[in-house]
Amino acid sequence: MSTQVVLITGGLTGIGRATAVAFAKKGAKVVVSGRRDEVGEALAKELRSFGSEAEFINADVRKEDDVRALVDKTIARFGRLDIAVNNAATEGAVGPITDQTAESVAATFDTNVVGVVLSMKHEVRAMQARGSGSIINISSTYGHKGAAYASIYVAAKHAVEGITKSVALEVATSGIRVNAVSPGPTDTGMLTRFTGTAENKAALVAQVPLGRLGLSEEVADGIVFIASDEARFITGHILSVDGGHSAA
Repeated sequence: MSTQVVLITGGLTGIGRATAVAFAKKGAKVVVSGRRDEVGEALAKELRSFGSEAEFINADVRKEDDVRALVDKTIARFGRLDIAVNNAATEGAVGPITDQTAESVAATFDTNVVGVVLSMKHEVRAMQARGSGSIINISSTYGHKGAAYASIYVAAKHAVEGITKSVALEVATSGIRVNAVSPGPTDTGMLTRFTGTAENKAALVAQVPLGRLGLSEEVADGIVFIASDEARFITGHILSVDGGHSAA
């Protein structure tokens, strides 16, 4: 892993942060992106403490110029891009469909879908030049099932899984693998916002066969695996890391 260059969008908290730490501990060179300079610089410093070469680059995945610059700066700094983890996402406006507006739908899709499309566009561009690479999009168990009061988030994650499979087919002969990791209920700030109350969170835990929330570090382990050479014959796959949530 020491020769790998890894780019992580939405890398400052939760699953993105845990993934950055996991790759750094394996000796990868890591670029984390997000929109908060102070938090990003602090994380890059922490990653360097593990012996990794690490950089923070401010970028908003909803803006193509930002995404293009993010990929180009990564290559300028480290010479190439081997692994990209598209983690930037929002839970959007949770509530009944009758409360949704064109604005609330667009706000969720701009980050969760358009952001993934733009990221893959420029990551593929960079990887095609080398003839190799691994892209991992972060979905959710709700990317292949339904959830009441979360219809827009669910729709966005369904889109991510469809995009993942389609681009995997498109670039397979280019030496680029494209997969997704689908976390189940994971103990993150997003889940706390998504559930809203301790009672709602407990009800969600009750739906997990293993009887607990997942940890960001456990999802990160799945991401590191599917990005690795050990998974070199896997592409177009949705890897569930969910405690059995999608099997129930």
